[in-house]
Amino acid sequence: MNTPMNQKDKFIKEDGADKVDEAHFKSLIRCLMYLTSTRLDILFQFMHCSSELHLKAAKRVVRYIKGTANYGVKYDKVQDFKLSSFSDSDWAGSLDDMKSTSGYCFSMGSSVLSWCSKKQEVVAQSVAKAKFVAATVAINQAIWLRNIPSKFRTELFQSHMIACFTGRPNTLIEVQENGDVSLVYCKTKDQTAYMFMKSFSLNKFEFMRKKLGVCDLQDGNVTTRKKTLMIA
Repeated sequence: MNTPMNQKDKFIKEDGADKVDEAHFKSLIRCLMYLTSTRLDILFQFMHCSSELHLKAAKRVVRYIKGTANYGVKYDKVQDFKLSSFSDSDWAGSLDDMKSTSGYCFSMGSSVLSWCSKKQEVVAQSVAKAKFVAATVAINQAIWLRNIPSKFRTELFQSHMIACFTGRPNTLIEVQENGDVSLVYCKTKDQTAYMFMKSFSLNKFEFMRKKLGVCDLQDGNVTTRKKTLMIA
């Protein structure tokens, strides 16, 4: 299995399919959620319903993991050591309650170090508002990550940039004017945060996965240098 999710799949609570054993389904989901600690390429929102369709989708993820068991996040030594992020959201992606899903990922150097995919708590009235909620969550995380080095009395991050779509609400303008973050527009084709809210074709999925720094750690074509950290 080359991708963890069928591009055409849309899940709802009551899909009309036969129910399956709930304990078995939840056990499988717990295993998958554990793997998202280092396998961000399978990070996606799973429904808490145990129908045949949901179980089939979960088993597809397991087959994908089996075929990519050697994959993990690879960190290379870089000269330009800075904190950057991609942030975005869908709009009314949940067919049950019309809530949107936010997604962000932070990279430090060559690969990601923090990521999130979460349904928003409120129903966004427009695409711009949904993206504003996602950007706000990412900014909070950016400020938190930025403050970590100060606890150790060291200057770790040179800069911090968030690529997102925004309707330029006051909060985002203020944090940029204060120098807390730098907000830049990101083209759709380069928006890595899509990985955490949508499914893709094989080519697009592999492109996004590579941008996140997830690769086959045992591939002979992957160069392992002295200052390389690999986490599987």
